[in-house]
Formats: sequence, C-alpha cells, structure tokens
Amino acid sequence: MHRRDRRHDRSARRRTALALSAALLAAAPLLTACGGEAHPGAAAVVGGERIDVAGLQAEVKAARDAQSRSPQSAQLIAATGDLGRQKLNGMIFDRILDEVAADLGVTASRAELQQTRAAFVRENGGEEGLRAVLLQQQGVAPSQVDDVVRRNVLMTKIIEKLGITETPEGQKKLQDLFAEASAALDIDVNPRYGAWDDARVQLDTGADTTPWLLKVTQDGAAAGAEQLPG
Repeated sequence: MHRRDRRHDRSARRRTALALSAALLAAAPLLTACGGEAHPGAAAVVGGERIDVAGLQAEVKAARDAQSRSPQSAQLIAATGDLGRQKLNGMIFDRILDEVAADLGVTASRAELQQTRAAFVRENGGEEGLRAVLLQQQGVAPSQVDDVVRRNVLMTKIIEKLGITETPEGQKKLQDLFAEASAALDIDVNPRYGAWDDARVQLDTGADTTPWLLKVTQDGAAAGAEQLPG
C-alpha cells in the first residue's frame, strides 16, 4: 500500500472514532429526572468506582470558563445547556472504553497520543484552531483536549483490531461489544442525571432517543467531514 493510501486510511479511521465520540456526547435530550441518591456525593458508580459530583462539576466549570472567554460565549453556552449531563455521559463512556481496551489488550502509548494530537492540530489550522473547534462542538476546555485525544486513539485501535467497518454491520458489532462491557460494569447513575442505558451505551431519561452508534451510521458522512471528536 502506498504511503499516501495509508495516510488516507488512518485519517478515515480517526474520523470514524471521532464521529463515534462526538455522537456519544450529543445523542439524548435534556434531563428532567430527579430523586434520592443511592451513593451520596456520587454522580455515578461504574464498576464499583465513583465519579464524584465534585469532579463532574470541575469538568463543567473548566468548559464554562473557556466558553465565557470566547467572543461567541453566549452561543456556545446556549448550545451546550445540558453540559453537566454531556460531561457525565463522556466520563462514564471513558470507563467503558478503558474496560473494552483492556480486554482487547489495546493501549495508547505516549508517542501515539502525541502523533494523534499533532494530526488534529494540522487538520484544524493549529493548536488554537483545534481548541476552538472542540470548545464549539463539544464544550471541551483546553485542559480536556488530551482526554479527547486519548479516547480517539483507543477507539481507533479498537476499530482497527476488530476490523470494524463503517457499515450497519460494523456499527452493530461495535455497539454490541460496548453494550456487553457496559452491562458488566453494573453502572449506577444518580437519578438527578438520568439513568444509564447499557444497550444504547448512553444516559437516558426515558425519552425515545436514537442510540449514539446508530446515529453515527445515519449521520456518518456529515460527522466524518468535521474531522473532530467524548
């Protein structure tokens, strides 16, 4: 395979992983649920490990602070009104991703993280361009960019290892894998943030929402063209 073709294939795999991450963070409606806490102070418990409300709030604050410094602050904040839920969705998914990666023997080396970040920087006109687009599209603060890069490296390597294709069959294979890992982690979410749906691998408030992997299948061309990734 020619070097140019290999670069094209790597870029396509990155776009697939980025689209999956992006769709995850935007797949469901606003929260309305509330109720008592089974684990006081926890936003969620994943595999017996807590995601503390304080940690979640710190993630949200970092993003809101970055948005407030933007000339488009009002639009950015309005577009991510349910940012707390989106951040929790991503934090839970990252725990599932780690579980899947460990089961498959997939890791993200420092060199791979650096190479992937450098590719994102090039594709978006520099470091500032990358930060601006991530903040606009996903409410990602500059301090959270490395988390997005790591998520992308792991997703890309999982896709490569399993031979996942951008087809309905490929998407189903990937969703089934993550749904199984999600169920095994026995995820418990504080009712104020909704409930976790193992089959859809996302937070759910009982509304009829499109599973995030299916959403990627439907909107893959548009999502992939954005070149950016939760």
